[in-house]
Amino acid sequence: MATSYGALCTDFYINQKLTLKMDLPTERDTLLHFFDQVRKTHPDMTRFRRYDGELSLESSKREAEYNWLSLRQGSIRTGHVNPNDMEDAYRFHQQILQVTPYYLTISPLDVDYLEMMFGFDLECKGNHDEVVHEALFADSPVGELLKPTAATPDTRILDTQPVFGMNLSDDGKLQAYFEVKTRRRSRRGSGRRYAQEPISLFVTLRRYGSIDKLEDLQDISRMLGQHCEALATDRLIPNLLNPIVQHISPSSK
Repeated sequence: MATSYGALCTDFYINQKLTLKMDLPTERDTLLHFFDQVRKTHPDMTRFRRYDGELSLESSKREAEYNWLSLRQGSIRTGHVNPNDMEDAYRFHQQILQVTPYYLTISPLDVDYLEMMFGFDLECKGNHDEVVHEALFADSPVGELLKPTAATPDTRILDTQPVFGMNLSDDGKLQAYFEVKTRRRSRRGSGRRYAQEPISLFVTLRRYGSIDKLEDLQDISRMLGQHCEALATDRLIPNLLNPIVQHISPSSK
């Protein structure tokens, strides 16, 4: 894994989502033709699967680095996991944006928003919510809110999954979100079922609004990637990732 981001976590991935105002076509021939075209460009993507309300094409997950593509009723999603090079991931997302409109009859007016997300998975076998709470909130008013008291001496942290959002433009069309995702535990706080699951950190950039021409999608994708890199480097890593990593004990990795 050659990217500087990948060196900081267990898994690093770049996901993209194009959300539409109208439903995608459902004709069998249209969808198969589209997936066949993607496979010609990416011959390693051979795993064609159907889930509830979703069709996906993936490369083998036996490799650390892999790609996936998913079609849902009103969205096209793509992901590149553990890219060896950032440009490889950007190129994959832009190639899908280039072919999708023509095979799935997408119009510029149809675009609701385009979104790019950087994801960082951190291995942690301990209590995810306690780790996040101690790393981000222990010495804050929120931390005081959840501390044990004389009346509740058995208090334990059960759920700590902060989400922060902000506008990056005056018109509100460009938005950024930071999110910490811990794995859900039982009502009693047991996390045995999710002992192998990571703590996930996300920075997501979303650009709302229709476009003038289909080619604009690739330019917007590139812009979102640049913003994601800046926010990940300047904000997520020093203010979320590093503090959480410091509170994951060696025995819980």
